[in-house]
Amino acid sequence: MEFFQPQETLTAMQWVLRAIVSYVFLLIVVKAMGQRSISQLSLLDFAVAITIGNIIAHPLSDEGLGLKGSMITMVSLAFLYSASVFAVLKSGSIRKFVLPRPLPLVDKGQLVYPNLKKARITIDYLLSEARKAKIEDLRKLSLALWEPDGTISFFESPQYQGPTRQDFDMRPESFDLPVVVVREGKIDRQALGQAGKDETWLLSVLKEEHYVQLKDVLLATVERSGKVKVFVRGGQSKSDRS
Repeated sequence: MEFFQPQETLTAMQWVLRAIVSYVFLLIVVKAMGQRSISQLSLLDFAVAITIGNIIAHPLSDEGLGLKGSMITMVSLAFLYSASVFAVLKSGSIRKFVLPRPLPLVDKGQLVYPNLKKARITIDYLLSEARKAKIEDLRKLSLALWEPDGTISFFESPQYQGPTRQDFDMRPESFDLPVVVVREGKIDRQALGQAGKDETWLLSVLKEEHYVQLKDVLLATVERSGKVKVFVRGGQSKSDRS
């Protein structure tokens, strides 16, 4: 295990062993960090990009280091990457580790809260991505999937897909983005004030109209009209109230 320790010189085999250990170690670390840390990149692509970039940077910035070791290491990593891609294609267990199945975050209009924790994302992040996809109400979704590359795919329920008002020459309604006033049992008082409501009103609506307590509310939004939409823990949503 001498290649673990600082050395004045390393043999070609020691450089190769360093590359293998670093590669495997980086895969494990990135996997532990979660897919969000490598959004837009696959696990293998991220590991190789980071490692090669770091390897080539050292001999370019340190005159005491030669290129031989770095070149051997990069060739070793290129081989490892090609072998890993081949292994992903051939082995189901390796493919499951590198490219895990998508996690459903919303299923038939219901938040799947345990999967939010697995994906290590917040409700705010989910709502932000939904707004980018021009989705203002999560209950209109048939499915929302957390993809292996750290992105979210949204699928609207058929009843909310076209035809549009324009198809029937109907006057469009004004756009109304709901305000999030409760996240995981905690009231956002600033947002509630911007909606023109107070805490007493909200607690009353939750208790008398939705029959839930604040601690059981996973997400609650208020529209400009005063309509309240509530998601409770356990994946159930309450009907709209105004």
